[in-house]
Amino acid sequence: MQLQGESHVPNPAVQTLRPALAFQTTTTTTSSAIHMPPPPARVGPVATGIKIFRTEGVAALFSGVSATVLRQTLYSTTRMGLYDILKQKWTDKEAKTMPLSRKITAGLIAGGIGAAVGNPADVAMVRMQADGRLPVSQRRNYTSVVDAITRMTKQEGVTSLWRGSSLTVNRAMLVTASQLASYDQIKEMILENGLMKDGLGTHVAASFSAGFVAAVASNPVDVIKTRVMNMKVEAGQKPPYAGALDCAIKTVKAEGPMALYKGFIPTISRQGPFTVVLFVTLEQVRKLLKDF
Repeated sequence: MQLQGESHVPNPAVQTLRPALAFQTTTTTTSSAIHMPPPPARVGPVATGIKIFRTEGVAALFSGVSATVLRQTLYSTTRMGLYDILKQKWTDKEAKTMPLSRKITAGLIAGGIGAAVGNPADVAMVRMQADGRLPVSQRRNYTSVVDAITRMTKQEGVTSLWRGSSLTVNRAMLVTASQLASYDQIKEMILENGLMKDGLGTHVAASFSAGFVAAVASNPVDVIKTRVMNMKVEAGQKPPYAGALDCAIKTVKAEGPMALYKGFIPTISRQGPFTVVLFVTLEQVRKLLKDF
């Protein structure tokens, strides 16, 4: 959905593969005028999922899962670990609290470093998930994250593994700062006001709220990141986007400001449950480690 509406996609008038789903009506031409094809029909998350299932099978819904696992292993462990280290150092020893500004700063630092570490897996994930959108002759057909990283290194150079890294870092800084800082802040507010006790209910409420905040803050950068990472650069030709800013300007000009929130429903549908599982698990691990 984040790639829908791009003007440089191959054969935009006839492309019907995910996720653009450009259902076109037949146009006629006359000798006096050339009629441009209408813009692709915008399709929601349910229709997109159904189309993927029908055209590519249920396995396509798990495209890039090996890259996703590697990305989370590198990115999440790094950022969560660094955030906890900074939190322990910056927490007031007497009050046992940490100001929101310091939480945000810790999230920005931890998220940026974690994203830099996990960027190669992130590029592989984006490409593997978007491969079905390309014509059959142009698909990359990566078999796994290892195959993707190996082929990118051989065919495009090592630097291709960090394509869009500035966007990945910016997104991760926003996600980590908004997600971790808001979780800690909301949890503290719930406990201080006596709304709930420190338990599963508090953890679920705080984590779901944190997931929503993170989705709102990061979606615009996520759309740009996805498009830059997925762009196909032909030898000797000018790339579709010169960089993040160029991608943002072209996207807004061609599709309007709300194009930066494409795929928001799938994003919040993923961020919500993911954040709940993440923080509930984290809280349980913390309790277990206290006994050692």
